[in-house]
Amino acid sequence: MPLTSTTRREAPGRAARRHFDTYLFDLDGTIYLGTDLLPGAAELVSTLRAQGARVLFVSNNPTRSPQDYADKLTRLGIPTSHEDVYTSLVATVAWVRAHAPGATVFPISEQPLVDALVAEGCTISDDPEKIDLVVASYDRSFDYRKLQVAFDTLFVHGRARFVATNPDRFCPFPGGRGEPDCASVVAAITAATGVACEAVFGKPDPAFLEIIAAETGLDPATTVMVGDRLSTDVAFARATGMTSALVLTGETDRATALRTPAAQAPTLLLERVDDLLQPAGHLWDVARREVRA
Repeated sequence: MPLTSTTRREAPGRAARRHFDTYLFDLDGTIYLGTDLLPGAAELVSTLRAQGARVLFVSNNPTRSPQDYADKLTRLGIPTSHEDVYTSLVATVAWVRAHAPGATVFPISEQPLVDALVAEGCTISDDPEKIDLVVASYDRSFDYRKLQVAFDTLFVHGRARFVATNPDRFCPFPGGRGEPDCASVVAAITAATGVACEAVFGKPDPAFLEIIAAETGLDPATTVMVGDRLSTDVAFARATGMTSALVLTGETDRATALRTPAAQAPTLLLERVDDLLQPAGHLWDVARREVRA
């Protein structure tokens, strides 16, 4: 039986209900794709909130601030406060606060991360003799000059630390398109310098959940992480004791999901995000039966 909206709505006697106390949602590929809200997303969030669940949004994309994401969600029909949005930008600044306070930083990034680092008390510099910390990020203005500064800092002077905001190779766009993300920038720097990142923030780093839990009080045992990527969203859940739900509206297609070894597989497999309101475990079990048949 295919996993379709018709299958979902025809199931008899299954009233929509929440299954977790806290729901963490990825954004790109899960709640929206590009500028378009994905089917069922607004209704799902509204239902969960009405049922008393905590709904948070967790993104590895550092090119916008939490307020920017809250504003976008609100425009798309999901009223959201910046306090309900956590990004790899937040995780990066938290690490800098704890491990490199007041550092002189060379951020290979877009303006929101620069602004956040300045607000944290960091000095921004592109002078390799002064830089204490190189931060690689999703940067659509990445060029040879920035690569040269990183090279001079890390290879020639050998005095700075090297970290990255997130591990994503690309950011998904509608129609199967995308843009190179932070891991592509990191690969270029490491290839040139031979220096690997000492820390990569965002999902699936367990420290990211520690930041969120410290502010919200969530319990991983009663929390589900919902996203479209095995390598970040599902891995994040598995590393922290959360339930994982993989939705097939972004990076991962059904065939890839069903080929995934058990050690990396999600708890739940969703055709679309509002399938979360069905009884837990149903879609993954149905999909596995389809493959065996």
